[in-house]
Amino acid sequence: MFKQNEHQPEGFQAPLKEALDNLKYNSEGLVPAIAQQHDTGEVLMMAWMNREAIEETLNTGRVCYFSRSRNTLWRKGESSGQMQMLKELRIDCDADTLLVKVDQTGPACHTGRRDCFYWKADADSVTIDKTPIIDPKELYK
Repeated sequence: MFKQNEHQPEGFQAPLKEALDNLKYNSEGLVPAIAQQHDTGEVLMMAWMNREAIEETLNTGRVCYFSRSRNTLWRKGESSGQMQMLKELRIDCDADTLLVKVDQTGPACHTGRRDCFYWKADADSVTIDKTPIIDPKELYK
């Protein structure tokens, strides 16, 4: 569906069901989702979504992912209070990655940092370059 319609003009629409049917889920039924702060462009985290998580996110406006470690839906912030509210959900041209533009409350990372990308790599080493904004013990009381 996506490849066949990539030359359509701006404004072309397709039914959501058809789009979700044609996402390139992996063997576990998941697709990667990049969370980005909607107003600053800051990349916050990467997580996984299954079809149910995508549908719940679109229907409720609160971002829901699929936790591979817990093997269940994970509503961002359900234990920490650091929620993500959906502003926009986009599908890439290959239909194998989602961009979830959100309004993030506080830190997005379980370490208490604003985002999960706090390791900076260069040719010689990797360095932590961000400080937690909230102690993780406070996040998960």
